[in-house]
Amino acid sequence: MFDAGWRAGLAAVLLSVTVSSVAFGQTPTQQYPNQPSFRDPKTGQVWTPDNVGGSSGPNTPQDRAFNPQAQMVTPTNVAVQTPNVTPLGSIPITAGPTVPIATIDDASLTAIPSQRWQVVLYLNNNSAGVINPVIECRFTNNGNTVLPVQANLPPINPGTRVGLTIYGPETNLYVNQAPCSLASPR
Repeated sequence: MFDAGWRAGLAAVLLSVTVSSVAFGQTPTQQYPNQPSFRDPKTGQVWTPDNVGGSSGPNTPQDRAFNPQAQMVTPTNVAVQTPNVTPLGSIPITAGPTVPIATIDDASLTAIPSQRWQVVLYLNNNSAGVINPVIECRFTNNGNTVLPVQANLPPINPGTRVGLTIYGPETNLYVNQAPCSLASPR
């Protein structure tokens, strides 16, 4: 049915696939059918979803994952900052009995890798007067305060929206929330 040349070619292709998969640190699929696997080139260990994450040696601090629940931080003082503000535009002057003098919105917590946590937020001066806002933020780990911060802003003109960044603790401490509120004016 098949000529010898075709059989030799097919055998060469199959041998090539098997050799190349082993050369790239993978095991042939006959050994672990329908299961992804990886052969560690240094140890020869074959890793599959069944054995990844198992105990393979001593439990050293370098091998343990960070447990944010076990973080123990006792904040000693409130960090006081005077952040730079960037005027972003005008807003309607709407302060009155049902609208506060100023509002904070779109606060987002991010980390600057190997540096600090930060909250970027926007403040709207809804009033017809100049205000000197004070913002208080609590950088927290599951409700436990890691660092309280007080940000004293420069004067904000009437009907102005500004953007600013408030910096928190270093990123070697875990933070998952940073609620901020307007301490003054209210």
